[in-house]
Amino acid sequence: MGPNQEFGGTLWMIFLFTLFASGSGENDRNFKMCGTWRHGNGKLTLAHNFKRGCGNITISANESSLSIHGQITAQCQNSSVIELGPSPEARERPFCMYWEPLLDHLWVEVKGKNHTLCWSSGLQGNCCTDLSQGKKYGISMYGILNATQQDDIISYQIHPAYGFFGGMINCKNEFCDEASQGSGDKVNLIEETVMRSKVLGNVVLPCAMSTVVEMKEGFQGYNITLPAPRGVPPQMIPSVHLPSCLKPPEKKKVKVVCTYFKNSTFFQWRSKANHNVVRILEDVVGITVENEIITNLTEPIRIGFHHSVIPTSHSRKCVSWDTKKDPAEVTWKKEGCETIQKGAEDTECRCNHLTYFAILVQLEPRPVRHLKALTVITSMGCAASTLSCVVLMIFLNKQRREMNPSTAVHRGLAMALFLLSFLFFLTGIVANMGGNKACCVFGAALHYALLSSFSWMSIEGLHTFWLVYVVFSPSPSTYVWHLVGFGVPAVPVIVLLAIGKVYGVIEVVSSDDVDNSYLMCWMDVSPDSVGLLAHYFINLTFLAVVVLSGLIMLFLVQRKIQNRDEWKKNKVAFISIWGLSCLFGTSWGLEFLDFGQLSEFILFLFCILNSLQGFFLMLRFYILDRMRKQSGSSLDGSSSTASSTRQHMLQE
Repeated sequence: MGPNQEFGGTLWMIFLFTLFASGSGENDRNFKMCGTWRHGNGKLTLAHNFKRGCGNITISANESSLSIHGQITAQCQNSSVIELGPSPEARERPFCMYWEPLLDHLWVEVKGKNHTLCWSSGLQGNCCTDLSQGKKYGISMYGILNATQQDDIISYQIHPAYGFFGGMINCKNEFCDEASQGSGDKVNLIEETVMRSKVLGNVVLPCAMSTVVEMKEGFQGYNITLPAPRGVPPQMIPSVHLPSCLKPPEKKKVKVVCTYFKNSTFFQWRSKANHNVVRILEDVVGITVENEIITNLTEPIRIGFHHSVIPTSHSRKCVSWDTKKDPAEVTWKKEGCETIQKGAEDTECRCNHLTYFAILVQLEPRPVRHLKALTVITSMGCAASTLSCVVLMIFLNKQRREMNPSTAVHRGLAMALFLLSFLFFLTGIVANMGGNKACCVFGAALHYALLSSFSWMSIEGLHTFWLVYVVFSPSPSTYVWHLVGFGVPAVPVIVLLAIGKVYGVIEVVSSDDVDNSYLMCWMDVSPDSVGLLAHYFINLTFLAVVVLSGLIMLFLVQRKIQNRDEWKKNKVAFISIWGLSCLFGTSWGLEFLDFGQLSEFILFLFCILNSLQGFFLMLRFYILDRMRKQSGSSLDGSSSTASSTRQHMLQE
């Protein structure tokens, strides 16, 4: 089985058919019934009532309640009503009912959220399985449509209820012991392995296929290809390499058990993760050494997983079950494992400890392509903008025209962009060195700087409108501008800080190297989080105001002066549009174009233009200052000079 022909130990294979292996045995390993619940717009509930035994189960739905009641459980006997909350808009909710008879475990997934109705009570001797469709009730306005059993369609019409009936069997004999007959000693060994797994996580694991290797003195490592369940091609079975350092030197011989789970939903429903965000692939491999806790191996164990093609839009990581955490959950961690992507269908995990291992596929947020290049571009742009804003603020302070509101507005924008560029340049450093508490404060400061920059860009647009269209009325006081530019953005940030758990260390995954993610201090925008709601209602609202006001002002200014002689000069027209774009922040509108075939190009353009906004702003004032000196006109004028076309186009 392995290349090491001088292996001095004894190897024997013990096959124990998995509960979830496809095509092994005649009895159904699990039951799955799905459909769409058509309901009203009032208060919704999930009701259940289970009794021990093996008879019928009915899944029904009406205007306000989804109900499951019957007699199929071995140990579970309870009834309750779960509040699902009102549904003011949507009148349909997808749902699935899952039943694992060997574990006596039943749960319902409604609109992506799991509700456990019967918790696992361990491996059952007798269980109710082979649920077959029974009575199907008539058609109604409310009920279940598009019903399926084991992904096979039952009916496309709306029925108020479906009935199913099952039969009692000996689960262990049917599901677990098919491959262990004829060798009592080997069966006892596997039973010992299952109980040891229970001690590891305080959880009874389902039946699995296991390989036991006895490591003796002189152990030089070994390659194992786990046995294939029926219907599974051998090339899809994980391979395991045991390093020589796995054997404790103080022991003459010791046994290592490799356990293989296939198509197991067991680890999915216990995973402490949002299933809309991550997903565990169907193969899980557990490796244990009897009576030993193995950590910090000098040479890692290597597990080769072979799976279906994973799209490049989804990242994958090798993870291990942290058995030290809550035993009622499966907490997957990536620490201690290195992910080696050997193609779209092959992934190798190199781990320095022993437990259960799997591939975790990240669905949302999607990994970023060319993350390293984008990070370098943004960092260099922010550094250039930071220095440029310092130079610009010094230049504007030298104007010493306190009575001119234009200078005060420009200075406010320069200060906000300086703060944004400086903090963004440091965010990666703080995230890697400061920890989550420091990142919470730093992320809030970065969020404030972003909102303040958006506010000052909008103020620039409003101030320009005032100078162009409200020529003979004085603009608002500089105190008003500062209150809006620096005061208003602080309100949502303070509220989010008071709510808590919004800011912290955020991981940006690279599609090129999933093990080397970029860390930054920002808002937690994971699904169903407060940060995601804040991002949509605060950040995008500010951004939409900036982009819309900027585009409207560009249109109004162009319309005001397009027929004048000065506008016909190409240099004047170009510098006018480009300069006003720098002031109004219209380049941030590229955020709304990040989709489709041009998404990568838009992403690079977005990073380049916006990270260099401070530099472009300084360049604008430098060019205008040169043109002022050449033409003999002043850079900043008052309302009395508003009739000057050149000043309208270049100045504001």
